[in-house]
Amino acid sequence: MNKKFNVAIVGATGLIGKKFIEVLQKRNFPVNKIKLFASEKSVGKTVYAFGKELTVEKLDEGCFLGLDIVFFSAGASVSLKYAPIAINDGALVVDNSSAFRNNPQIPLIIPEINGNLLKDSVSRLISNPNCSTAIGILPLKLLDQTFKVKRIIFTTFQAVSGYGQKGIDELNRVKKGAKPSVFPLNVNKNCIAKIGENDKYGYTDEELKMVNETQKIFNKPILISATCVRVPIKNCHGVSVEVEFEKEFFEEDIKGILNKTNGVKVCDLPSFETASGKDEVFVGRIKKSLAFKNGISFFCVGDNTLKGAALNAVQIAELLIKFGKIER
Repeated sequence: MNKKFNVAIVGATGLIGKKFIEVLQKRNFPVNKIKLFASEKSVGKTVYAFGKELTVEKLDEGCFLGLDIVFFSAGASVSLKYAPIAINDGALVVDNSSAFRNNPQIPLIIPEINGNLLKDSVSRLISNPNCSTAIGILPLKLLDQTFKVKRIIFTTFQAVSGYGQKGIDELNRVKKGAKPSVFPLNVNKNCIAKIGENDKYGYTDEELKMVNETQKIFNKPILISATCVRVPIKNCHGVSVEVEFEKEFFEEDIKGILNKTNGVKVCDLPSFETASGKDEVFVGRIKKSLAFKNGISFFCVGDNTLKGAALNAVQIAELLIKFGKIER
């Protein structure tokens, strides 16, 4: 990576925007110039990054001119409005929102699973998957290649940081006796078995993300059911995975395959505390399924702000550079 690039972060003062800055610096991403954008209330604030004070700027026509890559992490409505403008101004976009994930023309990428799609892609916009999807399916890559995933049952245990800084603030408030205003119940005293709004069949949009995004990333009609639960944890998402394979397997081979999976660390008992701040997805409680003939179950935990968001997006950008896609 000898060449350096002009980079921007949209939503730079939010929880994930700050993680983008952290990850770019930690991974020595080849930044030439960097611009930070955020909502009007944050415009004019300064952020110390990349060895200097950076002033937060306002999104506007022409603000993306001269940029090579723009990371969006400010919500779907902002991405829908401004991502096309960034592309028209010559930038390549990596979007962390749900705005474009279901568009069949736009790649949805977890680099360790389907990053090679970027070699032949002509899209100037790449989508980052939902945080629980990225964490829950990363351990399945080599298992799918070997035994062919047929059916999955997901149960997620999602930290309040999945709702951004507002979720963390809510947990802190209700701990002190305040009434809930962000979540439907007191998240300090409950595991809330609903994230998002229900569709006509009773599945929430968060649960449908797990279904639709997994099928798109693996590029096949896997049978999937998901239940998504908000838990009183500040950071990291846990995912219980029950998976059925098309082929028979030897139980002792499973851990060996998981140990060879990039971005996965096998341990006895994955914990939110251990995974927080780490790049890897931690996998444990691996056992043969009692429900599926050719199935296993495991529990995995990952940092939703990193592999579930900023880290995955930066890894996408690194691949785009490797494949020579970020060129003016």
